[in-house]
Amino acid sequence: METANLTVAATGVALPLGSEACSISPSPGGVSGSTPGGAALPGREPPFSVFTVLVVTLLVLLIAATFLWNLLVLVTILRVRAFHRVPHNLVASTAVSDVLVAALVMPLSLVSELSAGRRWLLGRSLCHVWISFDVLCCTASIWNVAAIALDRYWTITRHLQYTLRTRRRASALMIALTWALSALIALAPLLFGWGEAYDARRQRCQVSQEPSYAIFSTCGAFYLPLGVVLFVYWKIYKAAKLRFGRRRGAVLPLPATVQVKEAPCEAKMVFTARRPGVAFQMSGDSWREQKEKRAAVMVGILIGVFVLCWIPFFLAELISPLCACSLPPIWKSIFLWLGYSNSFFNPLIYTAFNKNYNNAFKSLFSKQR
Repeated sequence: METANLTVAATGVALPLGSEACSISPSPGGVSGSTPGGAALPGREPPFSVFTVLVVTLLVLLIAATFLWNLLVLVTILRVRAFHRVPHNLVASTAVSDVLVAALVMPLSLVSELSAGRRWLLGRSLCHVWISFDVLCCTASIWNVAAIALDRYWTITRHLQYTLRTRRRASALMIALTWALSALIALAPLLFGWGEAYDARRQRCQVSQEPSYAIFSTCGAFYLPLGVVLFVYWKIYKAAKLRFGRRRGAVLPLPATVQVKEAPCEAKMVFTARRPGVAFQMSGDSWREQKEKRAAVMVGILIGVFVLCWIPFFLAELISPLCACSLPPIWKSIFLWLGYSNSFFNPLIYTAFNKNYNNAFKSLFSKQR
């Protein structure tokens, strides 16, 4: 990913706010939008402005919150035996990738951005390790979102055929494919000599600038899983619409007893002649239908947040080489960290729609006290 600078025009202070991280498609020729020396005065290091301190503080808080929240999800899944099954193994895989993003990718990205002129001062070996983990973890996080969406889709539309045994096999296969594909994309430059990440002369550390690798990695890391999640959401929407239409057109059978009925989705009051009294029956959604509705809503929000977080950056990375233009550095930085923030939102979304996680969190903290 191309590094970007966030320039405070009012004060003349430049804060590098970009990273090579998670960037799969660099700009042509590796040209950076920064000014030499970070736009600082010759021979002087730029002072930290209030705006710079505020931005760095927010990014540090984002890193810490992403790491701690995903770690809490992992600890909960490991300690609660009821979570040792699908779909929680998919959630655990997502949490692992997001924890690694917060622990290995984001901190080094922030260090690189804060260095003068965005120079990489940590050596060639660490550069390769960082870039590899960057592409590996971000790609795995994106594909894990697609795997969760697929699992929920099959649960909703094929709940009779998609048994627990089948679900275990499918989830294990999706997890294996997710990490294998992510490793292939991340290690391809090192294994096959597909470009170089470290430039010793300019002290730069960035994803391989080879155009063929940029196309391969960008499609494999984002556009292909994007197509998967959009297809899944469309199919879930169609299935829900079809089921709702069938329910509206269905004719409810009348029992032998005399009954007074209210609206279709409200409580029905049944009078029985044999036994005095009033019995209430609910003609609303069944337990399975309510569960499927929550799963559909969760998938919709998960996909929506995923698209909003990542598509601005990858659209910019795709359009810039085609039109031979470049976005202002501040927008590149915003798009970059917006993509990183998806690792923070993931655990919030799939735990907010599961009461078992909330109860597990409460019991976990109560036991610690």
